[in-house]
Amino acid sequence: MDPLGARSQFVDIQSLPTWQQQLGEDGDDSLLDQSDGVRSLQAFPSPFPFRSEINRKIILFTGDVALLNCTAVVNTSNESLSDKNPVSDSIHQLAGPELRDELLKLKGCRTGEAKLTKGFNLAARFILHTVGPKYKAKYRTAAESSLYFCHALLSSSMTSVGFCVVTTAKRGYPLEDATHIAFRTVRRFLENYGNCIESVVFAVSELEEPVYRRLLPLYFPRSEPEEKACLPLIPADIGNSEGESVVPERQIRITEKPGSLEDDGEEESLELDLGQVGTHAFAQMEGDVDKQRKQILQGQISEAALQKQHQRNYSRWLGRARAEDLSDIAALKALYQTGVDMCGRTVMVVVGRNIPVTLIDPEKALLYFIHVMDHITVKEYVIVYFHTLTGEHNHLNSDFFRNLYDIVDSKYKRNLKAFYFIHPTFRAKVSTWFFTTFSVSGLKEKVRYLENLHQLFTCIKPEQIDIPPFVLEYDARLSSYLSSRSCIN
Repeated sequence: MDPLGARSQFVDIQSLPTWQQQLGEDGDDSLLDQSDGVRSLQAFPSPFPFRSEINRKIILFTGDVALLNCTAVVNTSNESLSDKNPVSDSIHQLAGPELRDELLKLKGCRTGEAKLTKGFNLAARFILHTVGPKYKAKYRTAAESSLYFCHALLSSSMTSVGFCVVTTAKRGYPLEDATHIAFRTVRRFLENYGNCIESVVFAVSELEEPVYRRLLPLYFPRSEPEEKACLPLIPADIGNSEGESVVPERQIRITEKPGSLEDDGEEESLELDLGQVGTHAFAQMEGDVDKQRKQILQGQISEAALQKQHQRNYSRWLGRARAEDLSDIAALKALYQTGVDMCGRTVMVVVGRNIPVTLIDPEKALLYFIHVMDHITVKEYVIVYFHTLTGEHNHLNSDFFRNLYDIVDSKYKRNLKAFYFIHPTFRAKVSTWFFTTFSVSGLKEKVRYLENLHQLFTCIKPEQIDIPPFVLEYDARLSSYLSSRSCIN
């Protein structure tokens, strides 16, 4: 209510039913009726399993996004931020003339990017202005990537976000294709970073609402029966661990060479043997390694055939990693991507103290590593490992690392350019030396032991790496202690 007693035109998102609460209200059980016909597919887990805590954050609202009292609402525009479309016109009308003046200072926005302004007279504190891609079948992959980045940028650093459809008729992007990308990106964001956001509102028009309502259960099933019924309807391309479209060239690297002339009877029998490999333990996934090495020495398996076998094996692990619910491992925040080093290479951070070895399933930990790292390792990268304040319960054993090293694709080893070991202990140095000397090859020369963060900052700028607070505190105490020691001496 405003001061004069008139009812506010703005919409309180707390009063709107969540997606989970709408179960059974739609009056359409056609999806559930299909579940009897897809029993053969139920052996494969859904890549988007039923999770009520995520569904309670999702709201489908048929109405004007400009009316929502979210932390931020989305405005879809063009590169000059002057597009005329129903969403943008409504936001400008309600926000007032100050918004137009503010946009002039921003000097435009590139496709796939987002720029932030105040909400001015809106109920929302902020407006996120983004530019969706123009669609051409010839450049579909580029368009999908742009649309992904729009949603990825908009999903971050806000308690609640009101999404409009981030494409307009002028840009020609098919509504259904865009909706798939929007849903899978938001779903992956909530899986990985859901603790920092309370509500995501999809604000749609009456024309867009049927498409959204039909596709929402694929990515946000509200029950296990709905999850099973939607499984055969999920598209083949579900993106990577963040929802980003997978570039076809990356997939070629992990599949066997098309049109190979080496497929003789021996390799066919090998492939049949591989078809019997289980999916429950390291030994089952790897097969009998000693037997394979013996066959190589006896000339029964060629190096090329073994390499193809390894690629098939890695593909199986990658498929499992994309399909399995790994949210409990992600919540540990033990592995994450940050900025780039001085050479422009991606920096991945591993926090040793955040790994509760006695409480986690090592196989799920390995799956999560593959899940996160697969698209990172396509290019050169470095790993920063914070050994700071780790205890015995944080130390993964050598068998885990040996299995990891044996399973991962060759690009992991080839493109890893440095492994920075921060705050190492004497025991850790000895263990690492033995492991890199006798268990794996090619890793020893990449390990760099750094005693403090100052040494790390000669390789990676401080603003390019997200360092846990306890590491900063420990390093500050260590530096103070060493300074006092030097003064005494």
